[in-house]
Amino acid sequence: MSNPTRTPTTPPDRWTILDLVQWTAGYFQSNGIDSPRSTAEILLAYTLEITRIDLYLRYDQPMAPSELRRYKKFIRRRIRREPVAYIVGRKEFWSMPLYVNRHVLIPRPETECLVELALAEIPDQPAAPPVSVLELGSGTGAIILALASERPGHHYLALDYSAEAINVSRKNAAQQNLDSTVRFICADWFSALAPSRARFDLIVSNPPYIRSADIDGLQPEVARYEPRQALDGGADGVDCLKQIIDTAPDYLQPGGVLILEIGYDQAQQVLKTAGNRKAYDGFQVEKDFSGMDRVIRLKRKIDEKGLHKESDIGT
Repeated sequence: MSNPTRTPTTPPDRWTILDLVQWTAGYFQSNGIDSPRSTAEILLAYTLEITRIDLYLRYDQPMAPSELRRYKKFIRRRIRREPVAYIVGRKEFWSMPLYVNRHVLIPRPETECLVELALAEIPDQPAAPPVSVLELGSGTGAIILALASERPGHHYLALDYSAEAINVSRKNAAQQNLDSTVRFICADWFSALAPSRARFDLIVSNPPYIRSADIDGLQPEVARYEPRQALDGGADGVDCLKQIIDTAPDYLQPGGVLILEIGYDQAQQVLKTAGNRKAYDGFQVEKDFSGMDRVIRLKRKIDEKGLHKESDIGT
């Protein structure tokens, strides 16, 4: 067992992997770091370029001086509340390991609720014609890549106003072998699309929805490190949601569906906005794994004249 009075400044040839995991877990716990043991394991495995299971298969392996120096840098970064995902440069979403950096939000488990709802709108076999799917604000590309991986044979387009975020999305698409399936364009919401041509069967988005005044009070990992522009939804938190709801009918097929992630207390505001637009019917609110309102589904009304379906996704 390791001595709790030791520190990583002790000569490194006396530190084994198990010693270091135990010491770091205690250090993180005393500094209020969430999941201290698993965090220590993730950072040490990343340092040694091995799996977490390997840590315990090689528990008595001594640490080399260079390894210990590198690991100490990661410890300091985490103590400053930098998210683990940014330190190691990856985060799993929908069983996909995704590259992340400080230009994009870290994917959250609750966003998988949006993916589940969206998958119900896409045939699991290629359709004739294929379904056209648009994501607004791709970030890591987590949502659109999850959909494309589960429902091949359809048309997928994702937009993000941040060129850095688009680079991250494209890198993840290549890593998942989906770079020929999903197109990414740098654009602010619908600005790159012509409403007379761009007709989508499904539009999805996890837009900024945090109230501006609330951001600084969030966990330091979020407030200090994640891109503020991807969090800030304006004074009431619903600016971007309202903009998307107001504009989406111009880009949706009659009967097409808009699915949005929302704040836990925003369902009524969003439904009121959708009702005022008078272009939707079939309102639906879904809860996340914690029982909080998290995703809203809106269906564009079907024109009685039966508008002709057209799309520029595949061109």
